[in-house]
Order: sequence, then C-alpha cells, then structure tokens
Amino acid sequence: MNINVGDNKMELNGRDDLKRPLLEPSDSVCVTIPEPVDKLEKKRTVMFKIGNIKCASCVTSIESVLGEINGVESVSVSPIHGHVAIEYVPKLVNPKLIKETIEDAGFPVKEFSEQQIAVCRLRIKGMACTSCSESLERALKFLDGVKKAVVGLALEEAKVHFDPNITDSDRIIEAIEDAGFGADLISSGNEANKVHLKLEGVSSVEDMNTIKSYLESAIGVNHVEMDLEEKRATVNYDPDFTGPRSIIEAVQEVAHGSYKASLYIPPRQRETEQHHEINNYRNQFLLSCLFSVPLFIFSMVLPMLPPFGDWLEYKIYNMFTVGLLLRWVLCTPVQFIVGRRFYKGSYHALRLKSANMDVLVAMGTNAAYFYSVYVAIKSLSSDTFKGQDFFETSAMLISFILLGKYLEVLAKGKTSDALAKLTDLAPDSACLLILDDDGNVVSEVAISTQLIQRNDIIKIIPGEKVPVDGIVIDGQSYVNESMITGEAQPIAKKPGDKVIGGTMNENGCLLVKATHVGSETALSQIVQLVEAAQLARAPIQKIADRISRFFVPAIVLTAFITWLGWLIPGVIGIYPKHWIPKGMDKFELALQFGISVLVVACPCALGLATPTAVMVATGKGASLGVLIKGGNALEKAHKVKAIVFDKTGTLTVGKPEVVNVMLFSSVSMEDFCDVAIAAEANSQHPIAKAFLEHARKLRQKIESNRQSNNQHVTEAKDFEVHPGTGVSGKVGDKMVLVGNKRLMQTYNVTVGPEIEGYISEHEQQARTCVLVSIDGKIAGAFAVTDPVKPEAKNVILYLHSMGISSIMVTGDNWATATAIAKEVGIEKVIAEMDPIGKADRIKDLQMRGLTVAMVGDGINDSPALVAADVGMAIGAGTDVAIEAADIVLIKSNLEDVVTAIDLSRKTISRIWLNYVWALGYNILGVPVAAGILYPFTGVRLPPWLAGACMAASSLSVVCSSLLLQSYRKSWVFQDTKRGHSHCSKST
Repeated sequence: MNINVGDNKMELNGRDDLKRPLLEPSDSVCVTIPEPVDKLEKKRTVMFKIGNIKCASCVTSIESVLGEINGVESVSVSPIHGHVAIEYVPKLVNPKLIKETIEDAGFPVKEFSEQQIAVCRLRIKGMACTSCSESLERALKFLDGVKKAVVGLALEEAKVHFDPNITDSDRIIEAIEDAGFGADLISSGNEANKVHLKLEGVSSVEDMNTIKSYLESAIGVNHVEMDLEEKRATVNYDPDFTGPRSIIEAVQEVAHGSYKASLYIPPRQRETEQHHEINNYRNQFLLSCLFSVPLFIFSMVLPMLPPFGDWLEYKIYNMFTVGLLLRWVLCTPVQFIVGRRFYKGSYHALRLKSANMDVLVAMGTNAAYFYSVYVAIKSLSSDTFKGQDFFETSAMLISFILLGKYLEVLAKGKTSDALAKLTDLAPDSACLLILDDDGNVVSEVAISTQLIQRNDIIKIIPGEKVPVDGIVIDGQSYVNESMITGEAQPIAKKPGDKVIGGTMNENGCLLVKATHVGSETALSQIVQLVEAAQLARAPIQKIADRISRFFVPAIVLTAFITWLGWLIPGVIGIYPKHWIPKGMDKFELALQFGISVLVVACPCALGLATPTAVMVATGKGASLGVLIKGGNALEKAHKVKAIVFDKTGTLTVGKPEVVNVMLFSSVSMEDFCDVAIAAEANSQHPIAKAFLEHARKLRQKIESNRQSNNQHVTEAKDFEVHPGTGVSGKVGDKMVLVGNKRLMQTYNVTVGPEIEGYISEHEQQARTCVLVSIDGKIAGAFAVTDPVKPEAKNVILYLHSMGISSIMVTGDNWATATAIAKEVGIEKVIAEMDPIGKADRIKDLQMRGLTVAMVGDGINDSPALVAADVGMAIGAGTDVAIEAADIVLIKSNLEDVVTAIDLSRKTISRIWLNYVWALGYNILGVPVAAGILYPFTGVRLPPWLAGACMAASSLSVVCSSLLLQSYRKSWVFQDTKRGHSHCSKST
C-alpha cells in the first residue's frame, strides 16, 4: 500500500496547523507545506523604568555597561520615557544582575516587569472550609514574586502566577506548608508536553548524569529531571522538534546501547489523592470509633445496668471511680492522637490571623475534655466532690466530625465525574504504520498513545477510537463524535477531513496523520479548560467569603454569651433547679450549651455551596458540548436579557454558495473570473471562499470548452483587507476592488441604476451581492446565499419565551440582514457594522442596563465577544473567537445557547439553595444548641449531636450540588427528513 505521504495536497505543517480551530468543520481544513525551523536558544525580555537619564551620553553609558554582560543580547533605551528593554538569555544572566549593573552605573531602577510569568498548579491538602482557602490565598500573595493566586476549596487545588526569576514552585510549596497545609505540584507552565521514562542499566549517579547530559543536548528537549532511587526520568520537550519515541531512542543511543528506556505511566494524581484522602478519613474514623464506642457504652449504657453500674461506680481513691478512669483513658487518644489534625489546623489558622472549622472544633472539644480533667482531678483530691465529666462528649464529637468529613469527601469525589469521563475517552494504544522512503507501508506496530509524535501515520480500524487529532490521508468512514461534541449523528470522513482524538470510528478503515499530540489535542484542551473553570471563583462566592470573615469570631462570641447566659441565671437562681439534668450542675449545663453552639455553627457547608455546584455544572456542560470558562461566566449567563447574534456562520450555516454571476461591462467572463480569483485568493472570509470555489469551477469549465489548459492567474499585489466591506489589490496593472457597495463608495466607484436593481432584487431574497470593480468601473457582480440554520427560528422563539430579546448585528447589507432576521424571527437588526461598531452597539445596550450576550464565530466578532458580558463562540469558528469567548459551543449548534443559559440559571438556583441548606442549619441549629427550646420543651442539643448536625450540613450541600448531574436540556430540536422542526420540553 502506498499512502503518498509526500503529496503536497496532504502534507501538513504541524506548527501552522496549531493555529487552526480545534473543532472546525472537516471541509475547512487548510493544508500547507512545512518550512524548516532551526532550534534557537530561548530568550526573554525584561523592561526597567529608570531615572537620571539626562542626555545621549547617559543612554550610551547604559548600553555600554549592559553590553559587557555575558548573556545580554540587545539593549533598547528610551530617554524620553525613561525605559530600557533588555533581551537576554536566562541560562547566562538574570534580571537581578542586570538591575544591579544599571544601579552601579548610577541610574536608579524604579520598577521593572518581565514579560514572561510562570504558572503552576498545586494539589492542596488539609483545607476544611472557605476560611482555609482565604488564609492560604493571603499567605501566597504575601510571598515575593507571586503575582496572582487562586485557591479552589472544592477542587482542592491552587493556581499560582509567579515571576520565575524571584521564586519557584518549590518555594511556593514551602510557603503553603508553612501556612499549615500540604501541597503537591500538579503541573507548571513549561510542562505542557512531557514524558515519563523507566530506565534500565542505570546503577550510579554517573550513569544518570550521562543520560541527562545527552538528553539536554538533544534538539527539542527543554528540561530533564532524574530520579536515581526510582530509576526514572521526566523529560519536557517541544513537539515541534521531537517526541517521546525519539527521546527513548536517544537514551538507547547513549554508551552504544548500554541503557534502555521504556514508557512509564504514573498513576493519576487526582484519583490517587482522592483515594488516599478517603482512606485517611475512614481510618481515622475507625480509630476514633475504637475508643469512642466503648467510651459511649461505659458512659451511657452500662451505668443503667445494675451489676455493671455498681462496678463502674467503685471508688478507687476518694471520689475517683473506675468509670471515670476508663472514660479518661479512652478519651485521651481520641482527643490528642486522632484529634491532632484540629490542633494543627487551629494553630496555623490563628497564626495567619484567621479562624476556621478547626478552631471551633478544637475549642469545643478542649472545653469538654479539660473540664472533665478538672472533674477527675477534683474527684481525686476530695472525698465529697461530685461532678459530671464530658469525656464522651469530646470523643464522640470528634468521631462524628470525622464521619461527616469521610462522607463529604466520598460525595465530593463524584463532583468531578464528568471530567474523569472526558479524560478516559482517549484510547491507551494505537496502530502505528512504519513507512519507507517511498511512502510504502513496511510494518504495523502497536504503541502506547502517549508515544505518538506529530506527523505519525496511524491506522484506525472499525470500532476503534481515534487516538489523537489528525487529518485523514486515506480511507473513508463514519466517525461518531458524540463523546466530544454531543452530536449523535455519525459524520462522514474522507481524505483531507479532520478527526478528533477520543471519537469512535464506525465502519471503514482510516489512515490518519497526527497533527495535534499530547496536551495540544482538542480533548486535552477541553479538559484543561474545564479544570480551569472549576478552579475559578464565581462572584456569588464572595457572599460566603464575606460571611466567613466574621462568622467564626461571631460564633465564638455567641458561644461565650450562651455559656454566661446560662451560668449567671443559674448562680443567681433565676431558673428552677429541676431544669438541671441529674448528675450535672449549673456550670456543666452552661458549658454543654456553649460547646454545642461552637460545634453546630461550623462554616464548612457555606464554603462548599458555590464551588461544588460550579464543578458539577461545568463538567455537565462539557459533556453536553458547552464549555463554560469558569464561575464568572456561569453566573453572568443567568442574568442575560439580550443576545446579540452575528449572521454569517452563526445564524446561517456559514457555507455560502454563489447562486448568480452577472457582468456589467465588456469584460469577458474568463477575465472577470481571473481578476476576481487573484483579488480574493488571500481573503479568509467565507464569502470569498465560496466565490473562489465557484469561479475556479467556472474557469475550468470555460477552459474545457476551449480544450485548453491555461489557468495561470496573476497574483494580486498591494492586497488589503477592508473589515466589513471587502478587499482591494493590484492584478497586473489593474486596480481591483471586491466588496459591497460601501467599499465602492469609499473609492468613488459609481454604482449605476442597473446595478442597484440587481442588488435590490437579490437582497430581497436574503442574498448578499458582491461587486467587482476594475480600474474604477463595476465589471460585474455575484450573488451569494447562506442557508439559515434549521434550528435558528425555534431557538429565537424559545429565548423569547425565556424573556430574552434577540438582536442581529452584521457587517452585511441592510436588505439581506433584514430578510434573514425576518426568516428567523428577530425584530431588531443592526447591519453594515465593522468589528469595532459591533462592540460599540453592545456597549450601547449595556448602557441601558441590560446584561448582554454575544454569539459569534469569526475574528471580526472577537471585539464584540470581549465587550459583551457573556461571549459565546461557535466551536467551528476561529481560534481567536474561541479564545475571546466566555463560553464555547462545541457543536456549533444554536440550541446550545439555550442550554448554556438554562444550565446557568439552574446552577445559580442550586447555589442559592445550597446557601439555604448551609445557613438554614446555622439559623435553626444555633438557637436550639443555645437552649432556646429547653425551658419550654426540655429539648437540648448535646455537643455530640451538634457535631452530627454540622457534618450533615456539609453533606447535604454536596449532595444538593450533585443533583445537577441529572440536568437535562430544557428543549430538544428535531429536524426530520420532511423538513419539520419544533420545540418541545424534554423528558
């Protein structure tokens, strides 16, 4: 089999292809020829603001002293602004030395900023509530070099932006540990592509250094880390120059094959950490039960049984009994061994001038335990003292809290189920074709998906998953992309079409050329986007943050007031003595009420209310083909009252077709086609592509009729794009304009009555007319139609029923825009707008107090997408539009606009319900714990039961968020073969 890899039509430039949209339609793939790229030493640029620059000699002085530093590549000084920009090689010099050199030359450095900021993600251990995440954020922001830090409570991760010249990930981890939390590095900014290797034949440090030196000198290798104890290596590489298989081969070339390397796949850190945390809480709970269950039996059960009760009341010395000794012995390990986590958490929180759940639990259990110790010591020293100990209260309270945390982490693990399902889509192995120099298949090799490199040829048989993103170079099949796009209908694939990693090949055999590997694949980028969204903090979270700042101190004060409120009236004799339970005194009753208030009001549930709901919603959205970039976008979407739609590619299919060509001069159709093709060849506009395809077919038809093959077309010079109007350029010695009537008016080209009639006739049929002018005269025109998306009309109707108004903003002419708007049911139209004009119209709507969403797909929509409160990019659009948007609609289906807004509304409603659950426990629990019902009903909340209520509040909030997993689309659009479509409530 010869798959003709070298054919220019199928040769793919891996680097340029990265600029293509991840999820664009398969027939829009652009194929180019790669250019050789040399590996260059990576450089950075730092900019300083300096003083005392008075004349040209000062500039010369600065340039000369900096030029002497080894590693400084170039120096640019601006004496007017007092700025100096230095390009340097980080391996040879750092900004600190450059700064000191400038200051030694007598020029004070006021400030400096480096253009490159590093980012790292870390797994955080030991966070209990929103106070923990807030105190950790503060600690990180105080660290030198940290520019920004975001800590996600539910995700238990932190994302830190820092200056790599001032600090690094190791120092950040030290700062986190110093704040009382554990931390593990998940990834850093330069770890986009890395491979883990298991080494054989390595026995000493010299062996490791030899391999490391050889790898570091290899082209494309950025960083190498070696672990002698585990005999492993982690290599960061640039996929433009090398890949995992090349790195393995490089290791085996060292010392003539003395060393061997194989792929090592480390266990998934997220799953490992979750499993470890679940086991940790379970083991601590079981250890606690080992002591607290017997303690409960000795305290509550056996004293009621005569033989055992008498034995427990046996006095060892004075009033010190066997039962009191047993309770003390059993409680102490729970208080100080199992409960050590609460002491550590309290210490670090108070050291950071914060207060969290650990502070409340430590205060409550310590009050119960040390009062009980006081009772025990008093019993030893007195033969008349009678007091009630609370050892069982302390031990059972810790046990119930650990049980609650165990159930909570079990439930929290399910909030990221959607993300886990996404990461599991990619297959573990692939069939690699080995080719000879002529493109013939020599052999087939089964390899790990992680070993695939760019430009590899992969064979995919029916029933197999596509391992990476690529281009089909041979074969035909249908590919089910529902796992990525949510679209159930399989899509036909032929040579030249793009396929997405993780999708399923249905029936035919495909040969695919890998274009995106590792972290560059669509699936990896979707996972990264969802992870970033889950880490981002929604504005509604600020409510919980504000409450938590004063919540714990307020509860401590409330508990103290409760204690005094029961102690003082008891001492004075305001309430009757029969209110005091048997075996207690006034002090002990007041103490129990105070401890119950401390414990029941824990703020854990409040901190989990928002992040758990955002995690579930963003994961669910991704599984439905709606990528939401964070809690901010999710929250704003529910407020949307007006949606602005672009026309081409958004409301319409985005595949324009030429339906009519008309000449208005003596120019032949052949010359007209040649001139227009030359002018439009470099344009990326969909209409230009449609005309190019039509004109080339027409030109080919003319040539075939003449039985000649002279299709050489002169390339346009001075080509210029006029946003919103058209293009211009010189074809030979002729000035050519291709665009709408506004472009002609700009260049003073006369548009006669005949042409006006042609334009009017076609615009009334929702067709766009493009005029072609040669040397100042209209030579001809062509009419283009772009079919409206079948679901567009029903989407507009459904949005109207949701109370959302729809507006169309387009660069097209008024007549065509009005016709399209009438067809889909949009009443307000703004036409003939350039990109800046679109953004201005959105700002006008915002000035009226409306929350505005923008739906678009092109580069010209990006200013409007940024200006809107919520930008929604069509997944098949440009990467610029997708980058600018807050929400990406992967399927390019307008019904997902409704899904995004409806999911947002459901999520915000769920968050408010979570707040009701969280605060409801406190609002109801605190008064009951404080004893407000006790005088009337005799009902009180013992501390151990208060701990169970606190655990139940956190669990109820997480379970409430998990209910978002059952979200279903609020409507389903059906387009049958007969052409009918309708809106309906889904089941």
